[in-house]
Amino acid sequence: MFTEAEKRWQELHTGFDATAYEAQLTAIVEAVRSEKEFDARTLQRILHRYPRDARGIFSKDQLLRGYRALCEAGRFPFERETSRRLQMKPMRTVSGVAPVAVLTKPYACPGRCIFCPTDVRMPKSYLHDEPGALRAALNEFDPYRQVASRMESLEAIGHNTEKVELLILGGTWSAYPKSYQEWFVQRCLDAMNERGSASLEEAQRLNEEAPHRNVGLVIETRPDWVTPDEVRRLRRLGVTKVQLGAQSLDDHILELNRRGHDVEATRRAVRLLRLGGFKLHLHWMPNLLGATPESDLADFKRLWDDPALRPDELKIYPTALLRNAELYEWWERGEYQPYERAALIDLIVDCKALVPRYCRLNRIIRDIPAGHIVAGNKESHLRQVVQQEMRRRGLQCRCIRCREVGTKAVKSADLSITEIRYDTGVAEEWFLSADTPEDRLAGFLRLSLPQDRAASAVLFAELRGCAMIREVHVYGPALRIGSASEGEAQHIGLGRRLVERATEIARSQGYGRLAVISAIGTRPYYCRLGFAPSGLYMVRSLT
Repeated sequence: MFTEAEKRWQELHTGFDATAYEAQLTAIVEAVRSEKEFDARTLQRILHRYPRDARGIFSKDQLLRGYRALCEAGRFPFERETSRRLQMKPMRTVSGVAPVAVLTKPYACPGRCIFCPTDVRMPKSYLHDEPGALRAALNEFDPYRQVASRMESLEAIGHNTEKVELLILGGTWSAYPKSYQEWFVQRCLDAMNERGSASLEEAQRLNEEAPHRNVGLVIETRPDWVTPDEVRRLRRLGVTKVQLGAQSLDDHILELNRRGHDVEATRRAVRLLRLGGFKLHLHWMPNLLGATPESDLADFKRLWDDPALRPDELKIYPTALLRNAELYEWWERGEYQPYERAALIDLIVDCKALVPRYCRLNRIIRDIPAGHIVAGNKESHLRQVVQQEMRRRGLQCRCIRCREVGTKAVKSADLSITEIRYDTGVAEEWFLSADTPEDRLAGFLRLSLPQDRAASAVLFAELRGCAMIREVHVYGPALRIGSASEGEAQHIGLGRRLVERATEIARSQGYGRLAVISAIGTRPYYCRLGFAPSGLYMVRSLT
């Protein structure tokens, strides 16, 4: 049974009363539809031309609800492009999924890192007034309420939440009690399913056909907590991607900063997770105690030069000097100094230019409110500053994020499949990308061919002799399940095309079976492509 609080989170927003402002809303929609070139400034100009009333202009959620009401009344046909123009923060779902981040409750951390802040109101390393932390605290860290309220907020500003990538953040996930982990994931799925469940397994089963399907489940942990048993547990929970706090690839730097693990622990964790088919997302921190810009650049190169690493995704988090971290005492004694702005920008420019095409550089700064930072970088738009400097120098970042097709129209016939192969020590990785003539990325697939065909079976018996699809991702605005494409990259058969090419490669390399690490909500999709459930994976015969 749901509690009264949970029932309230399920209730939809009351509809915006379009009747009172029908003439103004109608004029706005007509003006938005008629513009050939459109951006945020165009919309603001139109809104000021047709204000709501003497108190000001319509808000984005009022516009969207008003537009829907007018469409339901038959005044306008519903058009995705018009809805997108009225949408608030369109970039939120332009990567093809609706990201929903939730935070675990405060809990003791096994680490003793000197750079990490301590805020007793939050999980370790988080501050109470970070945006995601504020939302979690407002919902009392309840997983159901966090997911439901976040999806509700996204829908209110025009985003589709049928395909949800769930990111569970907060401290070291693997150190939390196992019963709490299972309950937390179950309640997140209950919110997506819009109904309760008696067990995690029931919640997972319901999500296969739920209103909001989980198409990816991400947790964050430390390398030294990744063991074969932990990998198996993560898969049972439905995890598909793991964020690992590598921080540095220099044992001396790790020891100085009391990270509590060495580089070999990171290599070992990456190897285990790769054999399990997980997507690999590393965190890397320049400007730690003992580092220099020169040593950091050499350290960054190790990410790509060391076959045992080579992550799929990366976050760069320049060390922030915070008063409630032990590193602050080193700074007070004059034994630590944050990089000057120019030196930090030069370093990140050099790093971005090195990122290979198979990696997505998600962030280059941690979203910490500037008031907490004692010294060093306080610019929240550091990524834009770095991109401007790269353009000035004639450099270009070719990471996945910088090449995503975004809202640009895509024609299937114009897309070409490019193949990149690289060694990871335990497997030969194939990165298959669907590129436009302008070299924009419409979608990709990660295929892993284990060098030892029995190695994965040590973790999961069902993977014996299998090639592994670790990720299939199609970009562009997130479309509703079953809807037709109107120029977007999604729903034009691109995922099927990539899977068929991966099938050909695996078969040509002598593999008899192809597995995929499917998220709970994508199981029906893979069934349609010829895969069938096998243990904790989906498997397709190639013979």
